[in-house]
Amino acid sequence: MTLIKSISGIRGTIGGKAGDALTPVDILKFTAAFGKWTAAKSGKKKIVIGRDARISGEMVRNLVAGTLQSIGIDVIDLGLSTTPTVEIAVPEENAGGGIIITASHNPRQWNALKLLNSTGEFISDADGKEVLELAEQMDLTFSEVNELGVIRPDDSYLQKHIGKILALPLVDVDAVRKAGFSIAIDCVNSTGGIFVPALLRALGVEKIYELYCTPDGHFPHNPEPLPENLVALSQEVTSKKASLGIAVDPDVDRLCFVCEDGSMFGEEYTLVAVADYILKNNKGNTVSNLSSTRALRDITERSGNSYSAAAVGEVNVVNKMKETNAVIGGEGNGGVIYPELHNGRDALVGIALFLSHLAQSGKSVSALRSTYPAYFISKNKITLTPGMDIDGLLEKVRTKYINQPHSTIDGLKIEFEKEWVHLRRSNTEPIIRIYSEGNSETVANNLANKIIADIKEVLNESEG
Repeated sequence: MTLIKSISGIRGTIGGKAGDALTPVDILKFTAAFGKWTAAKSGKKKIVIGRDARISGEMVRNLVAGTLQSIGIDVIDLGLSTTPTVEIAVPEENAGGGIIITASHNPRQWNALKLLNSTGEFISDADGKEVLELAEQMDLTFSEVNELGVIRPDDSYLQKHIGKILALPLVDVDAVRKAGFSIAIDCVNSTGGIFVPALLRALGVEKIYELYCTPDGHFPHNPEPLPENLVALSQEVTSKKASLGIAVDPDVDRLCFVCEDGSMFGEEYTLVAVADYILKNNKGNTVSNLSSTRALRDITERSGNSYSAAAVGEVNVVNKMKETNAVIGGEGNGGVIYPELHNGRDALVGIALFLSHLAQSGKSVSALRSTYPAYFISKNKITLTPGMDIDGLLEKVRTKYINQPHSTIDGLKIEFEKEWVHLRRSNTEPIIRIYSEGNSETVANNLANKIIADIKEVLNESEG
């Protein structure tokens, strides 16, 4: 059983003892704390909620909605929805905040409460700490019967979200329709099974091959859209001779593509391709996190614009995008943030922009992929003794490479020409995550192994 409390919300496995997992007691405590904080912060007693289709979703939804109602907060319930749809609905409804009931790409036994502020963005570090403190205090007073909140279901936001996407100037519905794409989709039996086909039909796509589009929460494979989990989609693309494949995670904020030959486009290149399209039409800056591919920086600078790196975490990327007036940004995990629509990762707008780009290019998906710089990312970790001074360890590694360009805004990232390595401490385990990138898998792995050897050398010196 697991319960993880963080600045952006609470997530855990369902069942077990209170305080050790995501139990009804914990759901009530954190929901009530967030509701009280939201009302005090925004002056609005209204919160938008929505959920993905995982098995525990209805149970968690009932607890969240009832708890908010019990402290006098009105609830706009979008029902089966997506993370970006709830983000759009919060300001549309003039609400004080939002709660998305989803554990994102985590397996079926997990669920979580993602917390949004009144602008529909993830709450800040400082705000998150205030909510966690309120939850631990548990100083709650519940409303009397005449002051209970009202729950109002609203199923209109599927069409509202799609309507906003179609209205974007760079979404070229005519080009997509004329391209006559045939598309296979894997929506992992969650809410993408509702939203993705609806979007594709609105874009004029007539041939849609649906895999795992029944929103019952019975994930047919690990729901993280990684190559090893998309074998069935790859086979569907090739067997149906489809133009491409599309995969999303359970709450539809991560997006990746499969090429017409069944090969992976690469989730790191989802943002690269969409940014390429945006930059061809609008001058502007880009942002991704420190662990994302250098290819975004390359295409940004090639177009005469500026790239900036942010600490890992969507809220950090959004803040850096605002600071630099970025026209596009996101994360290398397939997360596209297009601020012209809203400041959150959104697979749906990513699909619309990518298909517009593909249609206008006249290329196949694999041919489009070949136009981008080829990089490979290696992901490793090294386990440390609990209580180890990780900050001190990273400082010693930084000192060794002091003459190389480096960043310390989130762990330590060191650049070597067009290669890089990023070392980050885990927030939940005594490990250091080691991401490295090079122009081949061998180069990326060799760089990671070199840094791991450096870390072990520092550890041996400390023990000596």
